Amino acid sequence: MKSKPSLAGSHLRAYEKIFQHPLSHNLEWREVRALFAKLGQVVEGPDGKLTVTRNGQTLVLPPSHTKDVAADGLMKIRHFLERSEETLPETTGKEVHLLVVINHHEARIFRTEMHGAVPQHILPHDPDDYFRHAQDSKEFSRGQEKPDPNSFFEPVAKALKDASQILIFGSGTGTSSEMDQFIAWLKVHHAELAKRIAGTHVIDEHHMTEPQLLAKARKFYATL
Repeated sequence: MKSKPSLAGSHLRAYEKIFQHPLSHNLEWREVRALFAKLGQVVEGPDGKLTVTRNGQTLVLPPSHTKDVAADGLMKIRHFLERSEETLPETTGKEVHLLVVINHHEARIFRTEMHGAVPQHILPHDPDDYFRHAQDSKEFSRGQEKPDPNSFFEPVAKALKDASQILIFGSGTGTSSEMDQFIAWLKVHHAELAKRIAGTHVIDEHHMTEPQLLAKARKFYATL
């Protein structure tokens, strides 16, 4: 089994079952889905198919008709976890220009010099672990949930560690801007990484496709 990501409790038990020898026969689909939601992005289609994205790798799972995962499904999951371990390919002396598109719900990290690359998604997955409520705080609107800075931003910072330069896109201003919050946090907790921020832009993220975001980022880097 490869080195385990930082997991605990039911997520760790599910991960260990996936890599168990001999194959586990009591791994439930609900455990797998919860683990994937912890490690990456999970989207369920109208046909019941699950599309899982982790570190630029994608796995599509058909609708489940049984409680437990069959052997062939378990092997697909195991291979997916193995090939999606690394967050960024090894660098070969070339500069790594990253684009971060961040809001309250997720951070997407693109390698702008790689065409056709799938962005890495980092989500504040589990409300019990990753969210704080601020019902009485003026910082947030009533009833709004925001990612806890350390648990959300730390994985983003880790994914940026190999970056030569970082461009950040976000929406909103002031306390409503996750981009501004992230930059302020980065200056305190990862000052050296913060120095690699080459620029920031406020965008209308909902009206821009990923190719448009990348085109804007590449145009920015081309002027440096």
